[in-house]
Formats: sequence, C-alpha cells, structure tokens
Amino acid sequence: MADPPPAPPRRYGPVLRTGRTASAVAAGAALLMVGHPLVPNRPGHLGSLLETLLPWTGLVVPALLLTALLRRSVPAVVAALLLGAVWVGVFGPLLLGGGSGTKPDLTVVTHNVGATNPDPTATARALLAADPDLVALEEITDDALPAYRAVLDRRLPHSVHIGTVALWSRYPLAETRRITIDPGWSRSLRARVQAPTGPLAVYVVHLPSVRVGAAGFTTGRRDAALAALDLVLDHERRKKVLLLGDLNGATTDRRLAPLMSRLASVEDEAGSGFGFSWPAAFPIARVDHILVRGVVPTDAWTLPATGSDHRPVAASLKT
Repeated sequence: MADPPPAPPRRYGPVLRTGRTASAVAAGAALLMVGHPLVPNRPGHLGSLLETLLPWTGLVVPALLLTALLRRSVPAVVAALLLGAVWVGVFGPLLLGGGSGTKPDLTVVTHNVGATNPDPTATARALLAADPDLVALEEITDDALPAYRAVLDRRLPHSVHIGTVALWSRYPLAETRRITIDPGWSRSLRARVQAPTGPLAVYVVHLPSVRVGAAGFTTGRRDAALAALDLVLDHERRKKVLLLGDLNGATTDRRLAPLMSRLASVEDEAGSGFGFSWPAAFPIARVDHILVRGVVPTDAWTLPATGSDHRPVAASLKT
C-alpha cells in the first residue's frame, strides 16, 4: 500500500503578519489615546485637532476586530480587545456618568442658535422645554432677536443682549457688561444673577471659529481669545461662576487647559455620555459647554436639534 501523501504545510505567514500589523496599529492607537499631549501641535495645530476628536479613536477597535475575525488571527483579536480595554479605561467614566445625587436648584441651557436659523420661534420654544432658569444664546442676530424675546420673555423676564450673545434669567440681573476678549467682535458678556441661594457671576461666550484646511487646524484667533478670557476670569471675585457658550473646542483640547484649570465641565462631572453638540445632524464634537466654579453639577445633557447647526446643551446645578 502506498504511503498517504504528506499533509500540506501550514501557512502561518499571513496569520502572523496580520497579528503583527494589528498589534502595531493597536499600539499606535493606544499611544494616541493616552499620550495625545505628546503629539506636536505644529505644524497645523494637529495636536489640538486630534484632541477635539479624541473619542473617535475608538473606531479603530471594531475595524481591527473585524479584520482579525475575517483573517482568523488570534493575536489580532487579542490586540483589538486590549485596545478596546484602553479606550474603556480612558472614556468609560464619561459614559457611566458622575451625578452627585444632590437635589438641584438651578437649570441652565446654552445654545448657538445659528445666524441663519430659519425658525427662531420654534427654537426658543424647544429650549423652554427644559424648564430652564437661565438661557444663554450665541450667534443671535438683530433680525431674530424679537422672535426670541417674544417667547423667552414670558418665562424668563430678566435679560441682557450685547452684540451677538444674550442671556435670559428667571432671576434679576445686575452688573451686565460686555467683556472684550476678541477685539472687533462683540460676542461675550458678563452678568450677575441674583439667584435665591446667592449671586452668581455668569459669562456668555462665543469664541472665534476654527477651520480645517490646507494650513491645518486654524485656531489662532480662538486661542488668543481664550488667553484673554483666562485673564478676565483671573480677576473674577465671585466664588460662584458659570460660563456658558460656544468655545469652538473640546475640553480635551490642550489649548483649553488653562480655562479648565479654573472651571469644571458639567458634562465631565455629571453627564452620561460625550455630549457632542456639533454638527447638529450628526454630532462629532462637544464645542458647546457649561463650565462652573463653586457650584455642584447634578446632571448634564444635550437637547434635541433645532434649526441651528449646533445642538443645545443643558445642566442642572446645586448652587
């Protein structure tokens, strides 16, 4: 009887190569997740751009896992799962939420309403659905202002409008003034809100826009305005401070680090997700913020889309 033909040799090459490639990609993605401050910001402010979109680095995980399963590579599966564990370690606390369990006494909403918003009346009504005590609006036009006033004044009788920003309040306002952080533009203000538990310093801010283009991530004007805002806050004597507005940047962006050393993000402290607010149709970044000092965030959330290209964000606070 003839000997059986020898078994064909096992081909480990493609599997090994897949495992090594997956491991290298996973290691690179993990380094970006935890080591993003080391990414150079020049040229083109690429570090800031990465940090603005940092949670989306997690998309590498399902891509790696699918490739590993299709190639039947155990090392690649392990690499994908380890990368997933790193992502959960970095961003898991945001998804779990961190509410204090304290009963709130103030609800605030901020919204970049969009200069070309086709229905200001509907937008104002949508904001009132949160039953807010304070509403801050950015990118408000003179033409749209009467429509916002017609709705908001009924529930929030105290207001101030300076340039393209405005604040409505259930409680009396005082010491209202423009703050100049971006010369040539009037889109930031400060007011004192006389809340039942005591006065609050409230800032409404719309920082200059950023763009992604051939020159990279253009943040020069925004960063200059941020530096000016930091100086203003250094001179704020009130212990309780709220900052509401469109900062055109995520709290993970290194350029916002000085501001975040002075104030806390309600989304980071008490939210239960990433709180992405832009663009409204499919939000990929949180650029609209409620920041606090001297008060306790109890909840934070994003409201449904309006006629703006941003979504409103809201928070409940214990003052």
